[in-house]
Amino acid sequence: MSSPHVISLGCRLNLAESETIRALLTDRDTVVINSCAVTNEAVKQTRQAIRRARRERPGAELVVTGCAAQIDPQAFAAMPEVDRVIGNAEKLDGKAWAAPEPVLVQDIMAVRETAPHLAASFSTHARAFVEVQNGCDHRCTFCAIPYGRGNSRSVPAGAVIDRVAQLAESHAEVVLTGVDLTSYGPDLPGTPSLGQLVERILTHVPGLQRLRLSSLDGIEVDDRLFALLTGEPRLMPHVHLSLQAGDDMILKRMKRRHSRAQSVALAEQLRAARPDIAIGADLIAGFPTETEEMFENTLALVAECDIVHAHIFPYSPRAGTPAARMPLVEPEVVKARAARLRAEAARVRDNWLQSLVGSTQQVLVERPGERGHAGNFAEVRLAPHEVGEIVSVKIVDVRDGKLIA
Repeated sequence: MSSPHVISLGCRLNLAESETIRALLTDRDTVVINSCAVTNEAVKQTRQAIRRARRERPGAELVVTGCAAQIDPQAFAAMPEVDRVIGNAEKLDGKAWAAPEPVLVQDIMAVRETAPHLAASFSTHARAFVEVQNGCDHRCTFCAIPYGRGNSRSVPAGAVIDRVAQLAESHAEVVLTGVDLTSYGPDLPGTPSLGQLVERILTHVPGLQRLRLSSLDGIEVDDRLFALLTGEPRLMPHVHLSLQAGDDMILKRMKRRHSRAQSVALAEQLRAARPDIAIGADLIAGFPTETEEMFENTLALVAECDIVHAHIFPYSPRAGTPAARMPLVEPEVVKARAARLRAEAARVRDNWLQSLVGSTQQVLVERPGERGHAGNFAEVRLAPHEVGEIVSVKIVDVRDGKLIA
């Protein structure tokens, strides 16, 4: 019998959860598409992945789960290639995979708890991922993810620490993931913060060599978390911020909670306190009502914040979201603005990579053993080493957007 195959689309949280799904399925002849719904393009890619998987494994059971399946289960159930649809609340429950229902999707808004979702292992990955939070209580006008993930809920610190300690025995680096990571804690006794969770992990898991955080909402980076990001050597010098735009009117229409000035100030403060820190950001091009002047403010933000890991998204109207009812920017304009943002991001990134030539970097070696990522998440090509090892290398060149050691 063929082994289960889980195809993870989208975020790191999906990657972490896919490991759990793989462990639950053991030796079943099943293909699982763990879908993403962040944009219309992501949903389109989910459909393409389903059709491709059916062609490649015609005799396997094909199950669709994840955010796209949660938001519109009937649309995926109607695809002839699909055997079952399982919701986000059910996909980490072994009983759901044994159940007979072709569509098993409950109201995600009714879910009040989450769990650390203990995957059997991350043996195929150099770094391991731990879900500490799920869902989101905010309602940004462009975003459909709360309807796929539900309201914010946190994993108790004790369970997180136990899981990290277990993974630290076999992995040099652990990444904390969540839908809205900086909202960790208010639903738990004592209302701990993300900074407190990080402190406890570093204290109680002394064997953990590297800890990394996934995307952060800058407005929720408090003094405790800031101090850790800038002063704790085991917390990687890499901060990915959910900025979305660099114009105050667009931010207001997005229902974001920060201003342009706050984004710039946070980036400046991070770099001043830890000069080697690398800043990443999510940015949306062509949000409804965006004028050329508003776009220029976002374009300028890339250099002002020194964004070296930029994720650029052309605006994609998601059905049921408030932004989809706003006056849309012409598609060709959205496409052109996204291209300009990517070009500016590439320019800033190239300058940063060049500045690292001659430096010494600590690189986590990834498959197949000749590549890896430094603490600042720059990709590095190096001589063959054992996968999972952290090696000290000197950077001698930059080629095709990658550091050469």
